[in-house]
Parts: sequence; structure tokens; C-alpha cells
Amino acid sequence: MSVLEIFILGAALSMDAFAVGMTNGMSEPKMKYRKVALIALAYGFFQFLMPLAGYYGSAALSDLLGKIAPWLSFGLLAFLGGKTVIDCTSGENSRFLSERKTLGAGRLLAQSVATSIDALAAGVAFRAQELGAGLPFHAALCSLVVGAVTLCLSFAAVCAGRTAGGRLAEKAELAGGLVLLALGVKLLIEGVLGT
Repeated sequence: MSVLEIFILGAALSMDAFAVGMTNGMSEPKMKYRKVALIALAYGFFQFLMPLAGYYGSAALSDLLGKIAPWLSFGLLAFLGGKTVIDCTSGENSRFLSERKTLGAGRLLAQSVATSIDALAAGVAFRAQELGAGLPFHAALCSLVVGAVTLCLSFAAVCAGRTAGGRLAEKAELAGGLVLLALGVKLLIEGVLGT
């Protein structure tokens, strides 16, 4: 996995937070920038934390992971990407668009966790890649990149949501799912071909 691919993975993983952040902005068009920054920080923090949990949680399985790394990376990313695409095309995200409540601390925490759960699998994929083809830098820094990308994109999404329509949020998440699928296929091909 290259540095560019880490950034692409961060962008793809952040699409849930991007979509939810955009809807938060649409729900509160006069939201202050302090609150926008707090939302982005919460999403970015959990997108940083979850891959670390997945990475360190998978340490006990490192010998096995080394043998199945390409297949595991593909399976996890294909699952995440496929689930995202299915959710987007089945109308699952419409519940976010229909909720027009002011965002409180409890709801922000729930959104932060919910939009970052898939990043646990990315941490396992980091472990698998480290044992297989390798990572450009330690998994903690890869996780930091994912979190920073999420923070930046979420900030932009909440700001854009204050002025944009709801259809952009669903399209962004669909694009993220397709990117995860493509990255999973690429990692499988690299692992199988030994490149």
C-alpha cells in the first residue's frame, strides 16, 4: 500500500462522516464554525482511533494474517465498499436526510462511532499489509492520515451542507464505497501476483 493509497483509503473511509456531516450542516444552516470544527474533530478522532484498535487488536493473529493478507485485505475492503454501495442504493441513508434535529453531544458521539466502525477493518487491513506487501509507514501514522483526511473532509462537508441539497451526501458515500471496492481488488491482485 502506497502513501497515495493511504490518503485514498482515508478519503473513502471518511465518506460516511462526509455524508452525515453534510446532513448536519443542512439541518442547521446557521451553525457556528466552532460547532462545525467540533463535528469535524469528533469524526476525525474516531476515524484515527478505530484503525488503531483494529491494528492492535489483530496483533495476536499476525502469523496467520501474513499468509492470508491479500485475501483478507480484499475481503474486508470489498465488504465495506459493497455494504456502502448497497446502503446507498437501497435508500438506507434517507433516514439521515429526514432527521432535522439540532446536533447534541450524545448524538455527535453516536454519529462519530457509527461512521468510523468500518475503520476497524482498515486497521486489520493495515496489519495484513504490514505483514504482506508492507505499509509506507507505521500503522499509527497511517491511522493519523485517515483521521486527518476525515477531519478536513468532514469540515468541508458540514460547511457545504449549510448551502447544498441532500442528494450530494448520498453521492459522496456511494463514491466512497466504490473506491473501497476498487482498492480491495487492487490489493488482491498485488498480493496474488506478488507485486
